[in-house]
Amino acid sequence: MKPKYRFQFYQEIYDNLPKILEEAGKAAKELGLDKLKNKIGLYPGSSACPGPLPKYVLDAIIKANQTPVLPVREVEDELREVIKDIYGDEYDAAVTNTCEAALRVCFETLIAPPTLRKGDAYRARYIAPYGEDFDFMAAYGRPFPPKYKNLIIDRSCSAGELGVEAKCLLNLDSIFVRLVGAKYEVHGIKFNPVPLMTGTDAEKSIERIAEVAERHADTLAGFESIGYDTPGYGYGEKDESGVPKLKKLIGQLADKYDVPYLVDSASCLPVIGLSPKDIGADVMVWSMDKAARAPISGLIVGKEEIMVPVRKSLGLGGQRHGEVSSHSKALFSLCDPGRDSVVGLTAVLKTLRDDPDKIKRPIDKYHDIITEEFSALKPSRFKDKLIITKSYTMGGTELNYERTWEDGEFGIPIFTSEDLFIKAHPLASAQEEMGIYPALIYSGNIFLGPGLGTLDENAELNEEYARLGVRSLVRAVEIVCKYAGLED
Repeated sequence: MKPKYRFQFYQEIYDNLPKILEEAGKAAKELGLDKLKNKIGLYPGSSACPGPLPKYVLDAIIKANQTPVLPVREVEDELREVIKDIYGDEYDAAVTNTCEAALRVCFETLIAPPTLRKGDAYRARYIAPYGEDFDFMAAYGRPFPPKYKNLIIDRSCSAGELGVEAKCLLNLDSIFVRLVGAKYEVHGIKFNPVPLMTGTDAEKSIERIAEVAERHADTLAGFESIGYDTPGYGYGEKDESGVPKLKKLIGQLADKYDVPYLVDSASCLPVIGLSPKDIGADVMVWSMDKAARAPISGLIVGKEEIMVPVRKSLGLGGQRHGEVSSHSKALFSLCDPGRDSVVGLTAVLKTLRDDPDKIKRPIDKYHDIITEEFSALKPSRFKDKLIITKSYTMGGTELNYERTWEDGEFGIPIFTSEDLFIKAHPLASAQEEMGIYPALIYSGNIFLGPGLGTLDENAELNEEYARLGVRSLVRAVEIVCKYAGLED
């Protein structure tokens, strides 16, 4: 009997999970993937499974370790020089051991209220657009209005022993603002709200954000946004230069209120991707072990004035007796990335600066393969509803299938990030059953990019493996659709 309601639709998929996995295993043999088990992955966008380091990164690290005396400060200052070559002398940089550490440092130094001085500590609030991956930054404050506090419960930001505190900072609130044109529906086996963002209207959304900012002007301490530039994250509307309009408008609003605009570009690429100058960001952070394939590290780039307290908090702000930089102890010395990480990261930044085509070429080829393989997708009625977007910012391709749910009909099942955490994600599980490290799939978005077994040591695309990986994803979507009752 065909499900009438959405929760019944997802329950039926869950009940059919054993059959989905059985058929996925058979499909792997048909595709020849049983001989390539655990050799192909579809997106290196998670620090849980970073891609192998390219030869030019390994060579730089080996050379550094053959140098008898190489102070970390010299390496960090070289990285600053590369950043200034790219973004201009008005920008500066710092490196942490992870991107989450970079976010923590930025929120503590730039947005959280002071805990010293006489009198009661005041509260501060920052604007958090309600889009997907909201938990990466919105979880640094207590959700406001309170109706959004449930959103954090099942997310990774509140997991484990410290789940009660999560990563909230003292006297800091995150103000959720719904974006105009976005839809907020409940989907998934772990049945939770999902922001569906392709219809986001930039002009109307900034009007709403401005209204909320004015309402909270006496406590407003900053603005944040996720660093992607794709339709699935609400940034489909671009200006004539290809810059997302909404991001640019948020930057202008932050400037009006003279508060920081912090952009989390964790799964993205600097240099060939969005620039802080493009969108008026005061500071941007990247997780450099993901799409960039550097050693694990968080890169912070921001306006020089803004970066002074950030660098001081990391012990990089200069010796007590003078000098303009240092590598010393400070509040966030626990976020020290280590010399080799900075060396490898600098090698990546030099490549992005001097030979950007080396990074772009595999992205281009991979995108063409994705477009070709998904042109054969069944159910065939869904093919024209896909939005396939190449993004140098995110180092790959976003495939959004939100529109398959148009006209009140059930579409390709939309799973939540919470489904991923509890291993109740049939698309990801089907990929794993095929021996493929899965693409990043949730909220109607699929992220794919080169880096896990699909690049050789010189960072050239292995087109055979890339195509096999994408073909396995198409097959996984078809199998899940079959057991969801969506066949042609």
